[in-house]
Amino acid sequence: QVQLVESGGGLVQPGGSLRLSCTASGTSIFNYFNVDWYRQAPGKVREWVARISTGGKINYVDSVKGRFTVSRDNAKNTAALQMNSLIPEDTAVYYCHGTVGTQEYWGQGTQVTVSS
Repeated sequence: QVQLVESGGGLVQPGGSLRLSCTASGTSIFNYFNVDWYRQAPGKVREWVARISTGGKINYVDSVKGRFTVSRDNAKNTAALQMNSLIPEDTAVYYCHGTVGTQEYWGQGTQVTVSS
C-alpha cells in the first residue's frame, strides 16, 4: 500500500524559510511518480502550488515563483518543497500528491503558519 507522508511544517515569521518533505513508502517505482504540492488555507479551496514530473520538469503557481523550489530524490523516495521569503498568505495545510498511471495518492498534510 502506497503512502505519502509530509513533514517539516511549523510556525515561522514572515521572511523565514521552511523545508517540507514528502516521503513515499510501499512503492519501488517512485521515480515514475509525478509529484505535486498543493495547499489549502482556511476557508479556501485547495490550490496547486508546484509540480516536479517524473522527468524532472518543474512548474510553479505564479504566487510562489522565485520563492519556492521543488526537488526530488528518487533514491530516497522523497520530494521536497523549499519555501523561502514566506509571507502570511502562504499559511495553509500543505499536501503532497503523487500520480502514477491512473493511480493517485495524497499525504495527510502538514500545517505551515507564517505569522509574527
